Amino acid sequence: MLQEGAHGKWTVSSSDESAAEDSDSEKPCTSSVSVAASGTASGPQYPCSEARKAAHKRKASPLKLTDNSLSTETPPAVKQRPSQEGSGWCLSSSDEEPEDEQKHAHRETVKEEKYDAPNEHPLNLCKDDKLSENVKEEEYNEASSQAQDIWDLVNGGNPFRFFLTKVSGIEQSYNSGALHIKDILSPLFGTLISSAQFNYCFDVGWLVRQYPQEFRKKPLLIVHGEKRESKAELMAQARPYENISFCQAKLDIAFGTHHTKMMLLLYEEGLRVVIHTSNLIAEDWHQKTQGMWLSPLYPRLPKGASGSAGESATNFKSDLISYLSAYSSPALKEWINLIQEHDLSETRVYLLGSTPGRYQGNDKEKWGHLRLRKLLKEHALSIPAQESWPLVGQFSSIGSMGADGSKWLCSEFQESLVAAGSSVTTFRKCDVPIHLVYPTVNNVRQSLEGYPAGGSLPYSIQTAQKQLWLHSYFHKWSAEVTGRTHAIPHIKTYMRLSPDFQKIAWFLVTSANLSKAAWGALEKNGSQLMIRSYELGVLFLPSAFGLDKGYFHVGRTKLPEGKDSATYFPVPYDLPPEHYGSKDQPWIWNIPYTDAPDTHGNMWVPS
Repeated sequence: MLQEGAHGKWTVSSSDESAAEDSDSEKPCTSSVSVAASGTASGPQYPCSEARKAAHKRKASPLKLTDNSLSTETPPAVKQRPSQEGSGWCLSSSDEEPEDEQKHAHRETVKEEKYDAPNEHPLNLCKDDKLSENVKEEEYNEASSQAQDIWDLVNGGNPFRFFLTKVSGIEQSYNSGALHIKDILSPLFGTLISSAQFNYCFDVGWLVRQYPQEFRKKPLLIVHGEKRESKAELMAQARPYENISFCQAKLDIAFGTHHTKMMLLLYEEGLRVVIHTSNLIAEDWHQKTQGMWLSPLYPRLPKGASGSAGESATNFKSDLISYLSAYSSPALKEWINLIQEHDLSETRVYLLGSTPGRYQGNDKEKWGHLRLRKLLKEHALSIPAQESWPLVGQFSSIGSMGADGSKWLCSEFQESLVAAGSSVTTFRKCDVPIHLVYPTVNNVRQSLEGYPAGGSLPYSIQTAQKQLWLHSYFHKWSAEVTGRTHAIPHIKTYMRLSPDFQKIAWFLVTSANLSKAAWGALEKNGSQLMIRSYELGVLFLPSAFGLDKGYFHVGRTKLPEGKDSATYFPVPYDLPPEHYGSKDQPWIWNIPYTDAPDTHGNMWVPS
């Protein structure tokens, strides 16, 4: 895996190891707080990651191919080593696991998803680099004139209630059936009483402006994982808004994050739950591929209904309450009580969450990949010749997988993903084909955002150089089917498909990237599951949609509305995935790309 180009071949000294490889490099960088507080254009106006800060810097100060200011210096923590024929990236001798790396905690620098000022702009839509947020909002308002169509869409023939977000700069027909955050918060969906926003990264001022004027002073609870300086900055953002309160998720295990993305929306007419993949910042709703599950409108139960009333066949109500209870927060107890008062029986998806902790006994199967294993064993049909049904995983960040596949990916993680029915067969050494979809350098370079899109793909050279074996599983991002090939994915999806890629045994949309921190890792000879982060997703199983054959069909095109619509699942990208070519490299955020310009004529030098 040779990273060729103007930057040559890269290695990392052992003294500069990333502190949190296991947590897919999603650690807070509080160094941006002073920048944010100063109000300069050199950084976003809220706490962010090194990767997103680099993207913001390059957007604010683009480096053209002929730019004399183009830096050729080696980025921090990276040094160049003379070419060694056939060696690819040179590996350092250090191969620390997160537990060993805690002594380097002061070096944690990359938090996967925070960056971008609230006034970032659609460069491909306007020649004026100073395009203001007001213009962007006008563009949105024009697009939202089909509000009634959106209402019909959400309440009509979409049995899965799975949607993509709108993307600026693609053919408008591909935004038909997609939703912007303003659509979700529209009065058409309900008369808002109060809401709770669970997320990883917040631009509070931007978030408030996404609510309709008449709802902007309604009580809003922000559930976050910020600490210390980052927490202070978040609080400072919210100071102008008396209606905003906070719930800080406890993160007691090193390198964990509050990565869940969920909205709880209480209306006069009922309750709605939205589980999605977007940060609450402008850029995540602009030119990225993102996904969401939007619940039906849940009506209030009659007074005096029993505690178990309003449950779905998928146990969604009690699972959601169990997830919220894991926060042990008085602020969320109010929402738990509200959920108990509503009828969630129409829900057809299964909830799949992760919460930080070390779990044993029955608790081991409540969260993470063991929760997925349990659901598949109990509710998925066993598949004939199932070892030939490949797995597809698609994500925007990658943690440390270990020295080879046997350490986690092709052992405990794969075992969970191939579970089906009461089958106890296990497949070792990656007997089941695994297709991992992660953008190439060219995917990023040719994207709508250009190289700065890579700020939300924080795979670091420090992690990549230790697991070159993993890259043989990588497949390109391509989404011609949804017009989103050039909208870099921040969505995360996992599924099991037939060998011809025409049938789907199950489909999961989630906040969880490919990391042990998100999914959990077995400890103590398999008797304990350790999870570092909060994550949340929903699982689509054919049995919950009245299908007895054990699979959905892959829905590649729009289908006429009718009784068969539930048999075709709308996978948001092209199948089968295309394997990396010989010259393709995975996007790595913290090395420069100066050989070829991006779609805006710019280079990428992160330092």
